[in-house]
Amino acid sequence: MIVVLTGGTGGAKFIDGLRQVIAPEEITLIVNTGDDLEWWGLYVSPDLDSITYVLAGLLSKERGWGVKGDTFYCLQAMGELGQPIWFHVGDRDLAVHLLRSKLLTQGKTLAEATNEIAGKLGVQARILPMSNSRVETRIGTPIGELSFQEYFVQRWYQDPVNSVRFAGIADAEPAPGVIEAIKSASAIVIAPSNPVTSIGPILGVPGILAALRKTRAPILGISPIIAAAAVSGPAGILMAANGLPVSIAGVAQAYQDFLKILVVDTRDAKAAKQLQRSGLVVHSTNTLMRTKDEKVELARTVLSLLGASAAHAAEPS
Repeated sequence: MIVVLTGGTGGAKFIDGLRQVIAPEEITLIVNTGDDLEWWGLYVSPDLDSITYVLAGLLSKERGWGVKGDTFYCLQAMGELGQPIWFHVGDRDLAVHLLRSKLLTQGKTLAEATNEIAGKLGVQARILPMSNSRVETRIGTPIGELSFQEYFVQRWYQDPVNSVRFAGIADAEPAPGVIEAIKSASAIVIAPSNPVTSIGPILGVPGILAALRKTRAPILGISPIIAAAAVSGPAGILMAANGLPVSIAGVAQAYQDFLKILVVDTRDAKAAKQLQRSGLVVHSTNTLMRTKDEKVELARTVLSLLGASAAHAAEPS
């Protein structure tokens, strides 16, 4: 079983490649829920939705989020009624939020609701929210504290960042199955997601970091940073605000407690040689995933590196 910690568009792209080279039943996803929000009275979980949609073959490739071919009639109507429309929700996407909210109102946990929605969409991989507890990523800025979606979507991450915190994290517990998946995994992948706000909340849930430290499975990370810049989004800004270098070295530092292999882009080959001196295995390849073939090739490279690492660990000393 391959376990992937994931969130954001980079994570969804990697999963899109992985699902094409390994049986979905062999994949378990542990997904960030720090970006979750209440929108028009509905519970929306953007990262869970993106992972569910990509595994169901429904993700919009043009936008990188939401359902392909979706319409936005409800969004338009809500705007005409004077409601906020800065968070774009498509009509088919809205149906998922309605069902999730209904299930939660009926007493289902977020994990149970996620499993039911995934099943109805024909997803065979296992999707686990990091926690059933409400955890909210909060971004400290000069104008005050913002939710992640306010900072990222509404304000286009233009505000200087003073701090990042995960409200509710201290009292959160891993969702059922999360720790067991890490313990029983044959390999673990940290997707090319934002280390601070996509992977950071997962690692912050009490018990998950300790499980990663203890597991005997090889752990491989894929850098979302190429040539000292984020591939997309505010990862670089948020890493700098958290005192991490905006580089592959910063990614390695974020995961230093458990990382064994780091996959970086070929444009970071020189920096990779320097980073290898720390004892970390660093592999350079194309990580941009602009096409279907590039997604598949990266997934195959990752599986090959994990296989080689597992074989090496099994060799008698």
